[in-house]
Amino acid sequence: MINNVSLTGRITKDLEQRNTNSGKAFVNFTLAVDRRFKDQNGERQADFIQIQAWGKTAEILCNYAGKGSLIGVEGRIQTRNYENNQGQRVYVTEVVADNISLLSSRNQQQNQGQSNFNQQNPYEAPRNQQNNGDFGNFNAGMPFESDPNMPF
Repeated sequence: MINNVSLTGRITKDLEQRNTNSGKAFVNFTLAVDRRFKDQNGERQADFIQIQAWGKTAEILCNYAGKGSLIGVEGRIQTRNYENNQGQRVYVTEVVADNISLLSSRNQQQNQGQSNFNQQNPYEAPRNQQNNGDFGNFNAGMPFESDPNMPF
C-alpha cells in the first residue's frame, strides 16, 4: 500500500507550537498550495491543506517559519474522526508531515516584501538570496523526520 504526499506551498498563519500531556511537541497548520491552472477569470486558485507535524519537526517549523513561509512537505494522508460538543461526528483528513524542507525564512519574507513573493513561482525557492544566518547552523534544505507515534 502506498500513502505518499508531496506538497510545496505557503503557511497561511503564524505557527503555534503545542504540547501533548506527555510533553510531545506538535503543530497543526494550513498550507496554501497553488493549482497549476488558472480559472475562467485568469486567476490562480489554491487548495488549503491541513498539515500536522510532530517532535523536532514541529519545533523547527515554529522557530524558523511563519505566515507566508514557503515550505516543502513530504508525508502521508491520515483520516480520523471524533464527536464534537454537540454530539456530531466530525471527520478530519490531513497530511502528517514526515519530512519538511524550509524554502524561505521569516527574515527573507520580511526583506523581500509581499509583492516580490507574489511574483515568484510558488514551486521554487527564492533566488539570489543569502542565508544571512537566518537558520543559524541549520541547513534550510535539510529534511527533518517527524515522530510516527502519534496519539491519534
